[in-house]
Order: sequence, then structure tokens, then C-alpha cells
Amino acid sequence: MMKNGPFALMFHALVVAFILAPLVIVCWVAFTPEPTLTLPFTQFSLRWFRAIFDHGGFVQAFKISLWLAFLSATLAVCLGAPAALAIARHQFPGRDFLNGLFLSPLMIPHLVLGIAMLRFFALLNQTGSFFWLVLGHVVVITPYVMRLVLGALVGFDRSIEHAALSLGASRTAVFFKVTLPMILPGLAGGWLLAFINSFDELNMSIFVTSPATVTLPVRMYLYATESIDPMMAAVSAVVIALTAVAMLVLDRVYGLDKVLVGRH
Repeated sequence: MMKNGPFALMFHALVVAFILAPLVIVCWVAFTPEPTLTLPFTQFSLRWFRAIFDHGGFVQAFKISLWLAFLSATLAVCLGAPAALAIARHQFPGRDFLNGLFLSPLMIPHLVLGIAMLRFFALLNQTGSFFWLVLGHVVVITPYVMRLVLGALVGFDRSIEHAALSLGASRTAVFFKVTLPMILPGLAGGWLLAFINSFDELNMSIFVTSPATVTLPVRMYLYATESIDPMMAAVSAVVIALTAVAMLVLDRVYGLDKVLVGRH
């Protein structure tokens, strides 16, 4: 069968439809005027979007999640990028162990990480602290930065750096003027994936948040256990829209193909 034959196109179309169908349904239900999650409906309404802003808990949780994701993703880049450079370019004792240590959160269920962090923070008497919540998110999202930066360094032509050094440039200047621009798509993609995963993290956050640091996913989970109105669909639609906008911006600035491959 040809790779681009009608059966292959039909298969890919079905896969895409299977992935997008839940998102489309959630966004559709968000515009219902009814007090319950019902389909179909005959009129469109912004009732539940207005209800989000009337519910102060969601607005506050959104601000906390936004600030938390920004700080966590930035710290993850500051930690993961140097580690990826060291692992990709140097041979040293413990290199494989360090690589596995940074990537281990991808293999450990976040539920287990949440329980472990809850116990660890309790021993330090730091439960409910926003600072420790940020550190917990950094642990979870750093592997995404590591993978994309490592991908950007695969096949990296170091002769350009050597040429700059031979012309008298300092190592600092070479890094900021040569190396950094070439791996910037990987850094940007890693930061964005880290931001999205931090913003969306629930399983770990639910164990380490406090009433003063409730994130949006935790707030949504708690609200869903108490109510079945379409406000949850409206909140989900807003999050989906913001994620889509972020991906479009990244595509316009760097190109998603460059970011995902991690090369410039």
C-alpha cells in the first residue's frame, strides 16, 4: 500500500478526529445556556464564561497557575539547558547517571511524586509553601526542557564555535552570539512545553498545594466533585484557547517544525 494512498489518508483523518473530538465537544458545550451538561442545544450563550469571572476562586487559581508555570518553566530552562549542554558535549564520570536522574520524572507516576513530595515537605515543615510548590513543578517539567535542548544539540556543528574562538571571541561571547541563537528553538520549545505541563499539572499539585496556593487544575478538580454545571467546560475552553494561541505564537516566531525537531 502506498504511503500516501487513500487508506493512509483515511487512517490519519480518523486519528486526528479521534484526538480533536473531545476538545471540540468541550468547547461546544461551554456555549450552552442550559444549567447542565446537555447536547444538543439550540441557542448559544456566554453565560458560563461570565460565571467564571463571578467565581473568584477560578480567577485567583488562574493567576496562581500562570505565575507558577512561568516561574517553574524559567527555572527548568536555567537548570535543564546547562545540564543538557554538559551531557551532550562532555564525557565525565556519572554522565549516564545524571542524564537518567534528570529524565526520571518522565518514568515515575506524578501521583507517586506528589506523595513523596508531601512527605518530604512535611519533614521540612514547608507544606503549603509556594516556593516549594515551584520546586516540585521544576522537578516534573525539567525533563521536557532537557529532551528538546538535547535534540537541538544533535548534529550541532561546533566548527562555527571553533571559528569564532580562533578569531578572538571569548567563550562567553561565543555562547551568546553563536551557540544560544542556534539552540534557541529548542530552548523556546522546551520552555513552552514546560509551561504547559506545569500549568496543567494536577496529580502532583493536589498533594502539595494549600488553600492559599490552589492551582487552576486543582480548583477544577475540586469543583467537578461538587457540581456538574457547564462552568467546567467554559474553563476548559479558555485553557484550550490559550494553549492554541501559545502554539500559534511559537509557530509564527520559530516554526513548530524547528521547535519539535530541536534544530535551527
